[in-house]
Amino acid sequence: MKTEIHRLSLQQVNSYLIKEEGLILVDAGSPNKGRKFLEEFRKLSVEPENISLILVTHGHWDHIGSLKDLKTATGGKVAVNRREKDWVEKGLKETPPGIGLWGKMFGVMMSLYSPLVKLSGTPVDLVLEDTAFSLESYGIHGKAIHTPGHSPGSTSLLLDSGEAFVGDLAMNGLPLRLGAGLPRFAEDLGVVKKSWRLLLDRGAKWIYPGHGKLFKAEVLEKLL
Repeated sequence: MKTEIHRLSLQQVNSYLIKEEGLILVDAGSPNKGRKFLEEFRKLSVEPENISLILVTHGHWDHIGSLKDLKTATGGKVAVNRREKDWVEKGLKETPPGIGLWGKMFGVMMSLYSPLVKLSGTPVDLVLEDTAFSLESYGIHGKAIHTPGHSPGSTSLLLDSGEAFVGDLAMNGLPLRLGAGLPRFAEDLGVVKKSWRLLLDRGAKWIYPGHGKLFKAEVLEKLL
């Protein structure tokens, strides 16, 4: 089985196309990027209607901003943890606390920018519970796993081959971090580390963050 992973970097927010027997999209970027997503799909020779699932790692606006356009373009089902279903369906702009001096400063900047963000609600098709959800029926050998800490409903996709798509459970690179490590925004850093431990114990080898470049999962082990 061959796994294809394509990072779509749209204004410092990553979305990922994952192809095995099926094709899914992880996260939907910031608002007004629907056309840009379609351009990226064309470059990869991907027909939008072949995307069967859009997995939302969490319901913050920079990860669901173009979700409505993408759902319309692909016809794919939208999946999100039950705790953040309303965030997605009502287009709510929730923001977790900033962590550390830079996180708090960045948070102030984001609070000033947030009122300018126009966010549309999108119907949710699959409401994920806290138990692991197999993606086999979507042609992907992996599971969606509840990994809270950054937000109450944060969800990671862990492929059987060890690639973990973690949203904002970890970050790697400017402007949020110099290197890989803790998120700059989180509800509870202790819970973040418990979620890291869960992913490592389940066999995570590579971390694909929502912001920044992929890195080896052993980096998380050293930070626990």
